[in-house]
Amino acid sequence: MTETPQSPENLPARPGATPEPVQRGERTGMFGARDTGDTSGYGGLRTPILFPAAAVRPYGGDFDVIADAVEAAIPDGHVERVVVDRGELTFVVARENLAAVARALRDDPALRFELCLSVSGVHFPADAGKELHVVYHLMSLTNDGRRIRVEVTAPDADPHIPSVVATYPAADWHERETWDMFGVIFDGHPALTRIL
Repeated sequence: MTETPQSPENLPARPGATPEPVQRGERTGMFGARDTGDTSGYGGLRTPILFPAAAVRPYGGDFDVIADAVEAAIPDGHVERVVVDRGELTFVVARENLAAVARALRDDPALRFELCLSVSGVHFPADAGKELHVVYHLMSLTNDGRRIRVEVTAPDADPHIPSVVATYPAADWHERETWDMFGVIFDGHPALTRIL
């Protein structure tokens, strides 16, 4: 009997270990030129496109306390994975669960992430079926200025993500900018119009 090799993304890591990043593509040349337009002399460079892998407990510091509170407040399956990278804690959430997760993050007494600092759009063409990423930067004024990120993905072919404006009114213009720049349609936004 032969075993099917597992991808690095699915390999178990020992608790507290920093998992190796997952390669999702490769950038060529100094400036990403794909044809003969690279006149920099660096056309032969190959740079892997690396995504951080799911983190393994213990995360360290307040991250474990926050993760415990998230697990207690949010139903199983709503958070797809937790990433700890460059000193930041990110909860990756399926887009259909975003509204419920945002409300729990704001309203649960152990969490109280009352402030949405920004909404960022990112386009990863090589991430098939998840090309569009939207990242919400949240802060808890109640709990000593703790910060987290919530990340949601959508495919280019179906760029719909629920709006969080009902939960975080400050996300209004941020979602408009992300729609204007990246084409992400925020379903339920009160006035999704061009901002730039």
